[in-house]
Amino acid sequence: MSVFSTPPPRYSAFDAEQLAKSKFGINGQANPLSSERDQNFLIQSEEESFVLKISNSAESFDELDMQNKVMQHIVKVDPEFELTLPLCTLSGDEIIQIANKGQTNWVRGLKYIDGKFLKDSKHDHLMLLELGSFLGRLDNAMKDFNHPAAKRTFPWDVRYTDFLKGHKNHIDKDRDIINYYLSKYETHVLPNESYLRKTVIHNDGNDHNVLLDHNGKTTGIIDFGDMVYSYVVLEPAVCMAYIALEKTDTLEFISQILKGYHQAFNLNEYELNSVIFLMCLRLCITITMAAYRKKLFPENAYLSVSENQAWELLHNMKNEDLNDWSNQLSEYAQS
Repeated sequence: MSVFSTPPPRYSAFDAEQLAKSKFGINGQANPLSSERDQNFLIQSEEESFVLKISNSAESFDELDMQNKVMQHIVKVDPEFELTLPLCTLSGDEIIQIANKGQTNWVRGLKYIDGKFLKDSKHDHLMLLELGSFLGRLDNAMKDFNHPAAKRTFPWDVRYTDFLKGHKNHIDKDRDIINYYLSKYETHVLPNESYLRKTVIHNDGNDHNVLLDHNGKTTGIIDFGDMVYSYVVLEPAVCMAYIALEKTDTLEFISQILKGYHQAFNLNEYELNSVIFLMCLRLCITITMAAYRKKLFPENAYLSVSENQAWELLHNMKNEDLNDWSNQLSEYAQS
């Protein structure tokens, strides 16, 4: 049983309001929030707001415990992150089991992080440089964190190429593009894998998870559900993959993320050289996961939120000299 093939929870707004009252003692109005495989509600009362997060029934307690523990760890190491993370702030048990219509789920009450999503903001160089630095600081705070659930086999981890190889048949067009980027990864990244440091990373710094203030400064990051023990440099690579979407001057924008990250978390030459190949492979996971899950859950529009843009970018990047991009990115990050 996998969170990717198991339907998300189907609680109503009324159900969510009852859960908020019975489990957390808060009377508030529930409004649904978009989600890929869980179900989230913003609960608003006169006194406070929080996010009621109902996890997929296939999600394990250990994985949720890891998410809670890493946020606590980050704040302990770097207290400035306290305002930027969706910590469990409600009294009582942090992870509560509930049952509804034959389905069992875990539910948490997480702090609501206010701000404007990166997806709704016009991107500029300073904003992206600061975002890269934010992610570097985040990983610096996480680098000594350990949890048994982190070393999992996970499709959104680019190291787990078996997912791409086993699910590319769900793609109805141009499956060879997956083989092309897998070959690039196996040629340019895997031979140097011993030089690529590994740690627990957030692994999902996309434009739906990053929050900004009115000045464009990063004020928060949400959704630690894709956390995994993997390459350190995968963190900026993931963010770069989504920043690159719908850009004509792609290299100019993604280089800001990498430079900012490198300033906060110093990357070695092998890591810097690998980032463009990891970025492209992450986009391959995006289109493969969308093709796979759309067939299972055709009603969930969120599954395709980045699919078309990812296809376009992968086709464009196929016409570029990725070795040249690798060199340019490495040189700029170190300048």
